[in-house]
Amino acid sequence: MDAPATSDIVIINGNSHPNLANLIANRLGVANGGCAVYHKTNRETMVEIGDSVRGKDIYIIQTGTKDVNNNIMELLIMAYACKTSSAKSIVGVIPYLPYSKQCKMRKRGCIVSKLLAKMMCTSGLSHIITMDLHQKEIQGFFDCPVDNLRASPFLLQYIQESIPDYRNSVIVARNPGSAKKATSYAERLRLGIAVIHGEQKESEADEVDGRNSPPTLPKSRTMDVSGGVPIHPAKEKPPINVVGDVGGRIAIMVDDMIDDVQSFVAAAEVLKDRGAYKIYVLATHGLLSQDAPRLIEDSAIDVVVVTNTIPHEIQKMQCHKIKTIDISILLAEAIRRIHNKESMSYLFKNVTLED
Repeated sequence: MDAPATSDIVIINGNSHPNLANLIANRLGVANGGCAVYHKTNRETMVEIGDSVRGKDIYIIQTGTKDVNNNIMELLIMAYACKTSSAKSIVGVIPYLPYSKQCKMRKRGCIVSKLLAKMMCTSGLSHIITMDLHQKEIQGFFDCPVDNLRASPFLLQYIQESIPDYRNSVIVARNPGSAKKATSYAERLRLGIAVIHGEQKESEADEVDGRNSPPTLPKSRTMDVSGGVPIHPAKEKPPINVVGDVGGRIAIMVDDMIDDVQSFVAAAEVLKDRGAYKIYVLATHGLLSQDAPRLIEDSAIDVVVVTNTIPHEIQKMQCHKIKTIDISILLAEAIRRIHNKESMSYLFKNVTLED
């Protein structure tokens, strides 16, 4: 059976990341579909698709940025406009999935990622292409196929080609939760691993010295629960500490996202105190909110490397330490393979679930 004609591909995009959409369209050799997305005076989102999409395969390129709620509404309205215009299939290319951090139940809260997945599927999206989900289980929220691409090959290539003497490096997990990702990087590069645990030590005035502790009671071998359900004790983290040797090494912190950089800056200070002579931060999604560029510029971090899943040109102008890796070739290849009904396994070759 012949592969579908490339003229059946229509690429449209919202206002979140037009540069990435143009890069993908150029790599595929197709013209951008000419979709106008704008806001009326009352801030309602308007979508006008320039060309006919009847019977076509539509690929909507829209990522999450700081203007996240507008990004979502633009995506939903574009998808619904294509659905009601008799498009053959509608694929959402969402490099950074918004609200992916809200994927767990919180006290008196809700799982926002599940709600967003329902909205996307209802609007008409029949397939999702995304990259480095905060938790890979988010794929289960969707009632349509989800391809969760990995940026780790690009970041590994950067380490091998752009970090001099990377063999003298150690991969650092900023917290125990990211230890699995750090382990995966370390195994591929044949390097050691270190884990940062705890939090900044409080001043001596804030420490509890135990003088107000209740008197000890004689212990019984039988637990008495007559007073009702026991109160859940609050977590108390120990002072921040590095598990592993980073002395005289290059420290490379890896994570899926860098947004609020204060924890990265604090971790870099500890690594510098432990003897690391150069500190890199590698992440897929560079949100870099608020005054992140200034904090990075004034910190012990030497280089921050992120991909272009999220636009960050303004942040790069404010901080010379931020470097960008272009991942449009991966998204373009994913679109081409899906359109030609080819296997996607090549894009996940030698990539384990721990990435």
